[in-house]
Amino acid sequence: MEERVHTIEIPMPDGGVAEALVARPTGDSREHPGVLFFMDAIGLRPRIEEMAGRIADWGYVVLAPNVFYREGSAEDLAPTADLQEPGEREAFFAEAMPRVHTLSSDKAERDIPAYLEALRGLPGVATGAVGTVGYCMGARLAIRAAALDPEVAAVAGFHGGGLVTDADDSPHRGLPRAHAEFVFGHAENDRSMPSEAIVTLGETLREAGLTASNEVYDGAAHGYTMSDTPMYDEAATERSFEELRELLGRTLQA
Repeated sequence: MEERVHTIEIPMPDGGVAEALVARPTGDSREHPGVLFFMDAIGLRPRIEEMAGRIADWGYVVLAPNVFYREGSAEDLAPTADLQEPGEREAFFAEAMPRVHTLSSDKAERDIPAYLEALRGLPGVATGAVGTVGYCMGARLAIRAAALDPEVAAVAGFHGGGLVTDADDSPHRGLPRAHAEFVFGHAENDRSMPSEAIVTLGETLREAGLTASNEVYDGAAHGYTMSDTPMYDEAATERSFEELRELLGRTLQA
C-alpha cells in the first residue's frame, strides 16, 4: 500500500525529472478529483507536505511538483536554516529569487501540461475536472494552468505575487482562455501585488465572464500561510483553507 504522502518523479519535456509530492485521503481507496498544488518560492518541504495532506483529507488526490527541478532537487534547494530566526528568511530569498526569475512563462507553459498529465495518471484520480491552488509565485502558475487546460475547473491563489504586470506574458492576460472559477486571497500592502494590480485582476476576471472572488485579507502579510516563516498568520491561513475547501467542493465534487 502506498504511503499517504509519498514522492514520485515526473519525466519533463525539457529533459530530466521533477520530483512531486503526492497526498491522498487517509484510509480512503476510492477515486477522488485531482488537485495540482503549486508551491511557493521556498520549495517542497514539510510545510508543503502538511498543506497538501490537509487538502487531500477533504477528499482529493494532490500533486505538488518541484517547479525548480531544472535548478536541483527539492533537498538541494531547501532551506538549511530556520527561516523564523532573524535574517534567515531574507538570506534564503537572496538565493531563491534568481530561481523564481529563471522560471519564465515559456518554461512554465511547457511544464504545466506534464504536471497535469501526471496528476491525471495517478492511481485513484477520477476522470474529468481538476483543480489547482498556488501560493506566492505558485499562484501565477495556477492561473497559467487554467489558461492552458479547459478541464481546470477551480483555481485558488493565496498571497500571490506578479499576477498582473505590464508584460505581454503577464498571467492575467491568459484569463480570457480559462473556464475555471477563481478564488484569490491577497495579502495586505503586498509589494508584489499592489492595490492597482488587484483592481486590474478583478476587472479582467469580470470582463472574461468568470466567476471569481478577489479579496484582500486585512492585516495579512505576504506569505501568510507559511507556518515555517515569520510571515505566518493563523487567522488568514484558516480563512484561505476554508475558501479553498468551498471552491473545490463547488467545482469538483459531484
